[in-house]
Amino acid sequence: MASHGPPARGAGDTQGAHPTDPPRHGHRADHLHPLAWWLWALGLGTAASRTTNPLLLALLIAVAGYVVATHRTDAPWARSYTAFVKLGLAVLVIRLAFAVVLGSPVPGTHTLLTLPEVPLPDWAQGIRLGGRVTAEGVLFALYDGLRLAALLICVGAANALANPARLLKSLPGALYEAGVAVVVAMTFAPHLVADVQRLRAARRLRGRPDRGIRGLLQVGLPVLEGALERSVALAAAMDSRGYGRTAEVPTRVRRTTAALTLGGLLGVCAGTYGVLTAAGDTYGLPVLLTGLAAALAGLRLGGRRSPRTRYRPDPWGVRASLVGASGAAVAVLLILCEAYDSAALHPTVVPLTAPDLPLWPAAALLVGLLPSFAAPGPPPPATSAKILAPATATPASAPSEEDA
Repeated sequence: MASHGPPARGAGDTQGAHPTDPPRHGHRADHLHPLAWWLWALGLGTAASRTTNPLLLALLIAVAGYVVATHRTDAPWARSYTAFVKLGLAVLVIRLAFAVVLGSPVPGTHTLLTLPEVPLPDWAQGIRLGGRVTAEGVLFALYDGLRLAALLICVGAANALANPARLLKSLPGALYEAGVAVVVAMTFAPHLVADVQRLRAARRLRGRPDRGIRGLLQVGLPVLEGALERSVALAAAMDSRGYGRTAEVPTRVRRTTAALTLGGLLGVCAGTYGVLTAAGDTYGLPVLLTGLAAALAGLRLGGRRSPRTRYRPDPWGVRASLVGASGAAVAVLLILCEAYDSAALHPTVVPLTAPDLPLWPAAALLVGLLPSFAAPGPPPPATSAKILAPATATPASAPSEEDA
């Protein structure tokens, strides 16, 4: 009588895998380095700071939104993109309100309305409350506010695409403590938004108001209580894991580190000012490069105070290089376009004219769409894999002689 043997495995079966287990998507090569997303977003933000053309800014916002829509996951930090968009809209509305109430430095001849003007003392020269509101001043405020909104949306895109915990692992040792504080703050904001949405939905289900002053107070107190509990739990967990430990470093090394870091940062500030101004063409770039080198050397020495290891570090591959290079290319191309044709990137409001969409700056912004093709897409949700798993055929065992 033949004995029952182990079930035969097919060519596609993996050893130790159960048929109902969902497929694994957590391979390190499937994830993009988080620093690449931040380099891409900073490049788009730099491009947004170089123009006030509303058509170019709208195109840049559309580029960032498309990449976020195609690569955003279901993680808590990815849900904060909507909050950044709303914050950008709030900044735009506030900027327009200031231009209407406090006036605009841009003179205009097309009067939209005239508000009652409040007389101010002599020491408040240059400031007014109310008065004539011109179309030129409102349009200038709209362009300026749209640029600030585009900057916030670029930061929100990086926050939605980059894993803050994995980004913390990539920071140098000298910035580890500061990085922990920034990552905690970045992780806290999405949880706060999720708590507000959950509590408002619960109040609507109970038939209670979730808007107005009363609804804000009823929602704000539980959110504040949950935030305090989460902060205390996080502090206890970090303390139990030894956060904040420092190694013994000689005094001479500490002083050298402080001098290099402080001097390098001052050099970066002075060099940046020289690059951005016409008077600093001769010394701007050399001072900037020297300051960067000194700051990097200081960070290298400062890493000795925080001894730590990296478990399974994120690789920097070809895709990460393409994503980071696309953001840098957008920034460089916009800077070159501004130097070549500044009028196209900064449309005038006096006289009042409609802005045009310049061809080459618009093509440069479209380079920012490269991550939507080069970066790996988000993995499918695990729930769908679990639902489809029972429908797969299980490997059948070999029949025995008794069955025959």
